[in-house]
Amino acid sequence: MTRQMSGAKMIVQALIDQGVDTVFGYPGGAVLPIYDEVFQQNAIRHILVRHEQGAVHAAEGYARSTGKPGVVLVTSGPGATNAVTGLTDALMDSIPLIVLTGQVPTFMIGSDAFQEADTVGITRPCTKHNWLVKETDKLAGVIHEAFHVATSGRPGPVLVDIPKDVQFATGTYMPPKPSTSHYQPKLKGDMDAITELVAAIEKAKRPIFYTGGGVINSGPAASQLLRELVAATGFPITSTLMGLGSYPASGEKWIGMLGMHGLYEANMAMHDCDLMINIGARFDDRITGRLDAFSPKSIKAHIDIDPSSINKVIKTDIPIVGDVGHVLEDILKVWKSRGRKTNAEAVAKWWTQIEEWKKVDCLKFTQKGKTIKPQHALARLEALTKQYDRYICTEVGQHQMWAAQYLGFEDPNRWMTSGGLGTMGYGFPASIGVQIGHPDALVINVAGEASWLMNMQEMGTAVQYRLPVKQFILNNERLGMVRQWQELLHGERYSHSWSDALPDFVKLAEAFGAKGILCSDPADLDDAIMEMINHDGPVIFDCLVTKHENCFPMIPSGKAHNEMLLGEAETQGVIDSKGSVLV
Repeated sequence: MTRQMSGAKMIVQALIDQGVDTVFGYPGGAVLPIYDEVFQQNAIRHILVRHEQGAVHAAEGYARSTGKPGVVLVTSGPGATNAVTGLTDALMDSIPLIVLTGQVPTFMIGSDAFQEADTVGITRPCTKHNWLVKETDKLAGVIHEAFHVATSGRPGPVLVDIPKDVQFATGTYMPPKPSTSHYQPKLKGDMDAITELVAAIEKAKRPIFYTGGGVINSGPAASQLLRELVAATGFPITSTLMGLGSYPASGEKWIGMLGMHGLYEANMAMHDCDLMINIGARFDDRITGRLDAFSPKSIKAHIDIDPSSINKVIKTDIPIVGDVGHVLEDILKVWKSRGRKTNAEAVAKWWTQIEEWKKVDCLKFTQKGKTIKPQHALARLEALTKQYDRYICTEVGQHQMWAAQYLGFEDPNRWMTSGGLGTMGYGFPASIGVQIGHPDALVINVAGEASWLMNMQEMGTAVQYRLPVKQFILNNERLGMVRQWQELLHGERYSHSWSDALPDFVKLAEAFGAKGILCSDPADLDDAIMEMINHDGPVIFDCLVTKHENCFPMIPSGKAHNEMLLGEAETQGVIDSKGSVLV
């Protein structure tokens, strides 16, 4: 039923009717009417962050881990501009967010009023869509439409800018109804293209499934259908950084993450395959390496709900526009109806080759001496936490890649990281959002000390809401990935890739009212990790690691997948200069 109410009350009512239970925000003058309505209800929990960027990243973590859209409420001007990094991060990684911003009264727009900014103009390139609502009667409909746009098709962030006088004015509230929006993304794939792909599956000698975050965004059913297809065909499967968990890391057909810091066997298989089936990935440059040398002899199929992603970077032989879950369901139906055929003998030979590549053991490392290797720290973190109900976030840098390499994910929505934008400062607030969505889970943010400091103020949020998030900092006192590139590409000229003024993280934790743990000796690592896990509040774990450790494997910039740097595997002579396995 329609009702008369203020614009501010409409906003809160619309959120309730959309099933929202949590809003991340920071108040200011242009949103005080909304905050007054938030105060007068109990259906929605508001989480007060310490910075608007933290609010958006927290909403991203909440959305990515729960499958529900994240909601953010910030004020005008700097409140909105502080949200821009998070909006762009969510757009790159296809995270559904609804960001509500205050704006100066309509009659003051364009007058350079206090805390005025052209929020719609500023955020147009970094949102799926945005609105400036100048009429209270249209407010509820716009908010309902915003949820539809954010969560339909390829998910992403949207923004609704709401002037203060619209919040005060009275209008007619319209409850949500089945969307009549012109935005109705195509869910079902073209059956002729699906049949063509099935025919290619039947003939392929060296196939590979290349999966991305689109599988996870499609929902739990898509991951289950993917697992069924992999089991039925026996084809190897790899994944992008964003797709980890859509297929279990313990699965027998899993050959690891691919890309710039992906596994040797995954990258070699991608280079040499004759059928590449891209499911919900976008041919990101961190994956493709040198474009003209990317998987040069393969037939390429691409399944994606976003038609703009098809043929954008890599020319596709079999394009299929549609939702991953719907398309996988149809692939299985067609393949089964045609007799469940594969070129089993050739695929078996392909697996023999992949097993040879696996012998390189590209993640091998040797923990020796009294300094903790970062690889060892993460291997022990994996061993001691994998039996828990665990969610992992990361910041951005070497530690992010090591986490992807050494931590295993059995299910989707358990891995929260900034992929496309590579946002330092993402992981800590994201872990707060994850913990809000999963209050009884073990939530760990794997961080570098430099990234973590970018949003360290959110420790106040963690303490205020008694969130037992664990900040696992691999502290090498360096901007590790920057330093690595300076070593490999810039003649070891380490220009501004370290800080001379790092805090004592234990004292910092205690200053916030949290627990701090320092570990520098490999012999103490297991006990220290268990102390972190067993503490019932937030923890900053300062793990002092080797200062100049490089993250391998690595595809150097401008190189192809079969031109990887392998670190220890290379120096120990287990491959030759052409990538052939010698062991």
